Amino acid sequence: MSRVFIIAGEASGDVLGARLMNALKKQRPDLEFSGIGGVRMAEAGLSSLFPMQELAVMGLAEILPKLLPLRRRMQQTITAITTSKPDILVTIDSPGFCLRVLKAVAPSGIKRVHYVAPQVWAWRQERVKHFPGLWDELLCLLPFEPDFFAPFGLNPVFVGHPVLESGADQGNAERFRSLHNIAPSARPVVLMPGSRVTETKRLLPVFRETITLLQRQIPDIVPVVAAASGIAEAVAAHTDDWPIKPIIVHDVAERYDAFAAAQAALTKSGTSTLELAMAGVPMAVTYRVNALSAAIGRRLIKVKYVAMINLLANGPLVPELLQEDCTPEKLAATLQALLTSPDAVNAQREGFTAALATLQAPEGLASDAAASAIIAQLETGRVQSRMT
Repeated sequence: MSRVFIIAGEASGDVLGARLMNALKKQRPDLEFSGIGGVRMAEAGLSSLFPMQELAVMGLAEILPKLLPLRRRMQQTITAITTSKPDILVTIDSPGFCLRVLKAVAPSGIKRVHYVAPQVWAWRQERVKHFPGLWDELLCLLPFEPDFFAPFGLNPVFVGHPVLESGADQGNAERFRSLHNIAPSARPVVLMPGSRVTETKRLLPVFRETITLLQRQIPDIVPVVAAASGIAEAVAAHTDDWPIKPIIVHDVAERYDAFAAAQAALTKSGTSTLELAMAGVPMAVTYRVNALSAAIGRRLIKVKYVAMINLLANGPLVPELLQEDCTPEKLAATLQALLTSPDAVNAQREGFTAALATLQAPEGLASDAAASAIIAQLETGRVQSRMT
């Protein structure tokens, strides 16, 4: 039996980790897993070392108050790895935590694979020079990433993006409308405020006022808040005083049903833009952090767009309303345009198809390609171990 220590630090990584674990078990049923993950990885058979949500913190001002607890969890993780000596360590995204763990365990000689390339091509590109030696292989989700990382000797390989196997385009609109008694004439609008409590606290008040303004122009809208499963209760509490009671969904299948029924969406940047694009939902992207984090980000960001779908399209396919543009007035006006302009909707959907085509794995499904790469590293490590 081979042992895999696998780490995910946030909701999106938990989804990737669960798919990866299932793909690994399909190819190697003898694998045994330990590590850190959330609900989805638990369903795949992982008993997490501690609650994954403790790692899901973003932004300088948000991290500082939790710095000491995060350090304790990091040391606990490092100790667990070096004590148990797994055959391979797989870290998923969350570079602030995972890259430090990789560096700390490097002297142990454990095989290491990092899944989801750090987005240093987007900001603080100089950090790439600190990466050599952190991993044996880097699994990239985006087609342009290997060209960026290869010159630095970081062993990148494009494995495709698992969002294409998510089923985001397989939702059932009629099922969603029937479940929530939504009238045929009503217009569901999906709101995605993020997977971290810090994100939702900042964005949901803005979304509340946005929907209030939008309803004055389009009375038959129905707000649907898609919440990560781990923070659904917190989202419900933050939306309890909304004048238009939103439908809150956290189950993945129901979220995709909501996408099928939606006529527009407002989402934070990230993988959610790819899921919505798969479902053909016209969208606007927004985000807001505290002023200090924003000021630092502006000095460091090197790309023209923050929305992943815009990066793949290499153009402003969907509107981006960030920081000072993240206001109820601007968001409501943008959503109104999407809800009333067929030309704008058709232009987005045509762009979605072309952009998503670039994410296809070289062969088969992305999770299977990632699992094959990890197993190849695992087998290489076993051969070297026998030789020594």
